[in-house]
Amino acid sequence: MEYNMINAVGKKVVRLEYEGYTPMAVSELRKICVIVREKWPDVVGVALFHRLGVVEVAEASVVVAVSSPHRREALEACAFAIDTLKATVPIWKSEQYEGDTRTWKENVEWKNGAAARSSCCGSKRVMVPVEPK
Repeated sequence: MEYNMINAVGKKVVRLEYEGYTPMAVSELRKICVIVREKWPDVVGVALFHRLGVVEVAEASVVVAVSSPHRREALEACAFAIDTLKATVPIWKSEQYEGDTRTWKENVEWKNGAAARSSCCGSKRVMVPVEPK
């Protein structure tokens, strides 16, 4: 099954590419995990994952997993984690279009939530496993 993604100006997106500053990204992901555990003490486990490099349209680029005995806490913690990740973790996205053109997308959450930071190419994935309590 083919999935078509059309951006806001009507261009067909053929793939996404993420670039990040891996050491800082890992540090920020760990901070988010600590904050989640502080704000929601009943959370048993939390894991954050963000891919770097080329991501095909319709593939997952971010995974946030939270386990808790209570659904509401897990959902609130998950929403907080993804919002905070988008605002603080130094990962940027470009949309690549048909015809080999691309545009780096402005991340409004990042712009509003963090100071400007430099980027570099890193490994293909940023993954932070967190041990359960």
